[in-house]
Amino acid sequence: MKRVLLVALLACASCNSPQNEVAEEPARTILYNIDCTDLDVNYYEVQKGETAGKILNRYNVSAAQIDRIDRECREVFDLRKIRVGGRYATIHSGDSTSRKLEYFVYEKSITDYFTISFTGDSLVYTNGRKEIRTERLKHTATISSSLWNSIAEADMPVSLAVDIEDIYGWSVDFFALQPGDNFTVIYDKQYVDTVCIGSGRVWGAVFNHNGKQYYAIPFKQGEKISYWDEKGNSLRKLLLKAPLKYSRISSKFSNARLHPIYKVYRPHHGVDYAAPSGTPVYAIADGVVTFKGWSGGGGNTLKIKHPRNLMSGYLHLRGYAKGIAPGVHVSQGQLIGYVGNTGASTGPHLDFRLWKGGKPIDPLKAPSEPVEPIKEDNMESFGYVRARILSELGDSLVGAPIVQLDSVIIEKTQTDDIAAR
Repeated sequence: MKRVLLVALLACASCNSPQNEVAEEPARTILYNIDCTDLDVNYYEVQKGETAGKILNRYNVSAAQIDRIDRECREVFDLRKIRVGGRYATIHSGDSTSRKLEYFVYEKSITDYFTISFTGDSLVYTNGRKEIRTERLKHTATISSSLWNSIAEADMPVSLAVDIEDIYGWSVDFFALQPGDNFTVIYDKQYVDTVCIGSGRVWGAVFNHNGKQYYAIPFKQGEKISYWDEKGNSLRKLLLKAPLKYSRISSKFSNARLHPIYKVYRPHHGVDYAAPSGTPVYAIADGVVTFKGWSGGGGNTLKIKHPRNLMSGYLHLRGYAKGIAPGVHVSQGQLIGYVGNTGASTGPHLDFRLWKGGKPIDPLKAPSEPVEPIKEDNMESFGYVRARILSELGDSLVGAPIVQLDSVIIEKTQTDDIAAR
């Protein structure tokens, strides 16, 4: 009996001995979709005067091969497009005495690259794209001087400023922000390798401006994901707050303004936005171009007819955007021209005008109605999204976070009463 027990103990000890443990697979190094674990990878930048041919010749690629590569790979990538400062990698096998070029990789952008493979009997040319990794973050920032500065100071991607301006372009006047205004935003921060390349989806935000809260909740209605307030009203309005990014308002709507050139009192039925010459000007709303040309004191002028019997005018332009002509349909926010100093003007600015039913109205006081709200059939799904976004913007998340908006599967949970509010 003792002999049997001893054999059993020895067998058990043998099972647990180090030589019987299953060895873990070593980590692999994958770069440009290539297993580079046992290869030598080196990075360089294209220098002034260098061509792809000169670079490849340095790694013992023959002139005949270079000529063949130049002809064969153009449908995939034209090597003549490599630029000074562009980053490339050479990937070799072998040691210092028998190095062989296996791959040449040129980075077309921070995400896209082109590869030449020398590994087989024939040359292989491929385009690739690096994986973009996202990190979901929530940040709060207080306005000190401008939205852009506040975002930079809070170490958020500057591209997020563009996203926030696009979302709140109809609700918040970003040229009238006050110190102490603040916002909280949930967003995806994007990385390639370890380098931040900007921001992705904005999953929700609340902007406190002039004592009022403006919520932004993403939701897909129809074919487009848009942003809505907490009541289901679209943040997108019929009219933009302003048709450009301006420095200041140099003259407002008036029935009796002293003209700076003619020195007489006359109506000025528009708003003058001072801005550098060449500043882009955008359509205030969807519409059709009805006039493009010279209008005397107004210089280069553009007029656009909009729904609800509205018309907008853009005066003193330096020039027009490509494709803008009478009869052309334009979309809200579309580039239509550039700030200039044409006609009777004392400096570069945009004289922006608005008419309703043919009568001039003050653009700064024009009511702007939201576009269609959330439809009744979508309210339950919207309520589900809203409940989670609002709770995530607050102190604690109720339920799982919203991670996709193409379809919303509603879970019957205790948060349904929140969603119904």
